[in-house]
Amino acid sequence: MSTAPLLEVRNLTVALPLGRQQREIIRDISFSILPGEAYGLVGESGSGKSVTSLAVIGLLKKPLAATAGNILFKGTDLRTLPARAMRQLRGDRVTMIFQEPMTALNPLSTVGRQIAEMFVLHQGKAWREANALAIEALAAVRVPAPDQRVHAYPHQMSGGMRQRVMIAIALACNPDLLIADEPTTALDVTVQAEVLKLIQELCTARGTAVLLISHDLGVIANMCQRVGVMYDGKIVEERDTYELFADPWHDYSRGLLGALPRLGSRQLRGRGRLVDIDAVIADRSRLTENLFFEPRKQRPGADGA
Repeated sequence: MSTAPLLEVRNLTVALPLGRQQREIIRDISFSILPGEAYGLVGESGSGKSVTSLAVIGLLKKPLAATAGNILFKGTDLRTLPARAMRQLRGDRVTMIFQEPMTALNPLSTVGRQIAEMFVLHQGKAWREANALAIEALAAVRVPAPDQRVHAYPHQMSGGMRQRVMIAIALACNPDLLIADEPTTALDVTVQAEVLKLIQELCTARGTAVLLISHDLGVIANMCQRVGVMYDGKIVEERDTYELFADPWHDYSRGLLGALPRLGSRQLRGRGRLVDIDAVIADRSRLTENLFFEPRKQRPGADGA
């Protein structure tokens, strides 16, 4: 594995204008991903994981905007790329799987055409060849009867099949980096496992790096070599996955891991209760930088003892 980062985010800040002031949604975060590596961003809802991914791929919606920092992909700062060059890169070298495929897919177009568009737009294929490649792409993500499914519309497919279509679209051009933002949201447990295994196998076989965004620590543990823990727009801890799970440093990381139910634990046998992290993210304007997690530290006796 190369030691030169494929993606390097340096001191990225994303802000939302509020009158004459700005609310920093993402605050001075830095991380890197090596070629072929699976890197996880974990944290509760509202911690800034999805905003970070949208900033990386250039899909922030106004008035949100990156106000500082660099996003280097193979040494090129994506923040300085012209819009046309960014559109060409997005979907070709950097792709994304969104949380809800029903809203990401075009309901008025067949899934086959939506996959074929990737080959036409990014590889210059003729439509006849692109349609044939779309069938192969569906077969690669193990959609049954792909030669028939290419004619289906999104609403005619199950949630698991729609997510497989999203994976086929994302990996159609063999990208260098795949961003997967909660790729198993709203899927049942069995289908979740199948989709995650599929992403892992295909990306490993193709040498595609993955930025996996999740609040599910079990998913991160199974798929990622390194993980960044996000809290209130900052990465509060970044470690090798095994090291993080074995010995978390930050209070918030310990809180997340402590909230995990474990097989054979007293919680699962009905004695004691699950650990929780009290309350919600506090008003940052009233806190010092070093104490921004202090109001949410574990209450005495909240460990189920």
